[in-house]
Amino acid sequence: MNANLTDARQREHLRTLYRDTLLHDVMPFWLKNGMDREFDGIITSLDRDGAILDTDKSLWFQGRAAWMFSTLYNTVEKRSDWADAAGSCLAFLEKHGYATDGKLFFTVTREGKPLRMRRYVFSEAFASIAHAAYAKATGDESYAEKAKRDFATYLRHSFEKGLMQPKVNSETRPMMGIGALMIGIATAQELRLNLGDVKISGHSCSEWADRFILEIQRYFFKPDMGVLMEVVSPDGSVINHFDGRTLNPGHALECAWFILHEGRWRGEKSYVRLGLEILDCMWERGWDAEKGGIFYFRDVFHKPVQEYWHDMKFWWPHNEAIIATQLAWHITGDVKYAQWHQQVHDWSFAHFPDPQHGEWFGYLHRDGSPSVTLKGNMWKGPFHLPRMLWYCWQLLEHEPHDAKSS
Repeated sequence: MNANLTDARQREHLRTLYRDTLLHDVMPFWLKNGMDREFDGIITSLDRDGAILDTDKSLWFQGRAAWMFSTLYNTVEKRSDWADAAGSCLAFLEKHGYATDGKLFFTVTREGKPLRMRRYVFSEAFASIAHAAYAKATGDESYAEKAKRDFATYLRHSFEKGLMQPKVNSETRPMMGIGALMIGIATAQELRLNLGDVKISGHSCSEWADRFILEIQRYFFKPDMGVLMEVVSPDGSVINHFDGRTLNPGHALECAWFILHEGRWRGEKSYVRLGLEILDCMWERGWDAEKGGIFYFRDVFHKPVQEYWHDMKFWWPHNEAIIATQLAWHITGDVKYAQWHQQVHDWSFAHFPDPQHGEWFGYLHRDGSPSVTLKGNMWKGPFHLPRMLWYCWQLLEHEPHDAKSS
C-alpha cells in the first residue's frame, strides 16, 4: 500500500480508507458487540470475534465511547444509533460512576457496582469531553454543565496539592508527570470546540491550554537531549531511576499533535514549532529502524528498560503517530513528515487489522505478530483507533492550504 501524502491521488485513497474503515469496520464492530442492551453502557473486553471476555466496565470508556459516538453524530451524520449509543454510555456513567466526592470510579461491575477507584482523574476528563459533545448533539444545556463540572473536578484533583496521592513518597522522591497536562490540553480543546471558550475554575479553555503547553515546554521538553520526558523532578530535572528515565514515545507523539492542533487552531507559530520539535525528537526515539513500528518504552540514556513489554508494538502509539505525522505535513508541507506518515501508516495497516473479524488487534510482538487476539479490554475500546481514523479523514476532506504546494 502506498500512503504518500504528497500525491493527490494517494491522499484521496487515504481519505477513503480512513472513512470506510471507521464507518464500515470499526464503529459497527463496537455497536454490534459492545453495547449493553440490558444495563446500558459499553462492554469493551471483547475477543477477536466480538465475544464478551469480561463484563466489568471501565468508567473512562463510558466517556471515551460517548465522546466518539457524539463526535460522529456532530461531524459526520445525525444517526440515531450513534446518538443512542452515546446516551446509553452517559446514562450508565451518571447512574453508577460517581462517588460521593464527585470523583469517578475506574471500574464497576456490569450492573454498576463499584470495583476500583484510581488516584488519577482521567476518567473525569473523558466524561467531560463526552458531556460536551453530547450537549452539542442534543442541545441540552444540562450536559454542558456536567462537562464543566467534570473538568473542574479534573483540575482540582490534578493540580491542587494534597488531593491526589503521589505514586511514591513525595518527601523521599518528589516528582511530577506529564499525563495530567497532556489530557488537560485535549480536554480544554474539546470543551472549547463544543461549548465555546467557556471559563472553568477561573480560566477559559484557551487559557488552560496555554498553561499546560507552557508547563510541558518548561519542565518536560529537553531540546538539548532530544527528548520529551514522562516524569521529572519539580524543577524539571531528570530523575536517574527506572521510572524517571523511562520514555513513552507514543505518549510523546500524542502530546506533539495536541500542541500542533492548538497552534494550528490559534495561529500560534510558537506552538507549531514546539509540536514539531517534540515530534522530530520522539520519532527518532520511538521508531524501530530494524523491525518497523513504534517501540512502547525507551530509556532516556539508552539503558535497558525494566518493563518486559518495552519492545512490543501497541495499537495506540501507532494511532497517535499517524495523526502527528499527517498533521505535521498538513501544516508544513515538509516531505519528511509525509515519509514518516507513510512508514507508520503502512506498517500499522499491514499488521494491526484483523481481516477476518474486523477492527484491530491491540498488542503485537516486536516483529508485528499478534501477542493476543482480543479486540478490547479496560484499556482498548472505541477511542484511539476511531479517533485517528476520524481525525485523519477530516484533515483530508480539505486540501492542505496551510502546507506548501505538493
